[in-house]
Amino acid sequence: MPPTTERPPAHVCTAFGLGAVDAEPLPGGTAWRCGEVVLRQVADRAHAVWLARTFAALDVPDLRIARPLRTTDGRWVIGGWAASRYVSGKPENRPDEIVLTAVKLHQATAELARPDTVPARQGIAADAERLAWGELEMELDERKGGRWFEILAPARRPVASPDQLVHSELFGTVLFDGDAPPGIVDFVPAFRPAEWGAAVAAVDAVAWGDADTDLFRRWSHLPEWSQLLLRATLFRLAYNALYPHSTDVALDGLRRAAGAVSELL
Repeated sequence: MPPTTERPPAHVCTAFGLGAVDAEPLPGGTAWRCGEVVLRQVADRAHAVWLARTFAALDVPDLRIARPLRTTDGRWVIGGWAASRYVSGKPENRPDEIVLTAVKLHQATAELARPDTVPARQGIAADAERLAWGELEMELDERKGGRWFEILAPARRPVASPDQLVHSELFGTVLFDGDAPPGIVDFVPAFRPAEWGAAVAAVDAVAWGDADTDLFRRWSHLPEWSQLLLRATLFRLAYNALYPHSTDVALDGLRRAAGAVSELL
């Protein structure tokens, strides 16, 4: 059942040890701030439990992680709600800091296990990722990104870096609050080489965040960077081609990113 905009019920607040604290809605409509605690409706219980366990185990220097909270009887989720410590800030267009956040985060997740849900993922994002890595073949609409996909895909070369747990949707989700360390409040898991998450964030920043294309060159010291940028670009092109509501503006940004990536191959 998808989340709604309902306020957190009294029994949920009590279960997480919250007294008479006013609940303030946060942007997005599914989370409420209660003092220094955030209550968030859960669409996928398995993911919510995995996220809580992962964030409870993570210790990343110079990053603020939304630490999960248990109920008074030890549960991570109750009545379709989960809780975490409040992390201040909002998404900002700081592309180099987002890429650096990806690098730091994935250094910390290198030894964590692959989530059981990753191999069985379904949907447009999962198909687009598999297309980018050559694990799936599918015809793509040439007018929506398929033509660029066809042009770039033959440049793929084997990637030797080992797969590990990475966050594949960092652009637009990292929270900034002045000079405070970047904040992480969610994690979209993938099991790919460490710099895959940084590459996707960099492509997103150039395609849709107006970042300069030199961003790609500034991080070229990362292992197998050009090949991971290529796959990140193919991922977004495939997604755009498969997504029924994709726009010409989104494709224009992807063409810009694709052109810059092609110069690095």
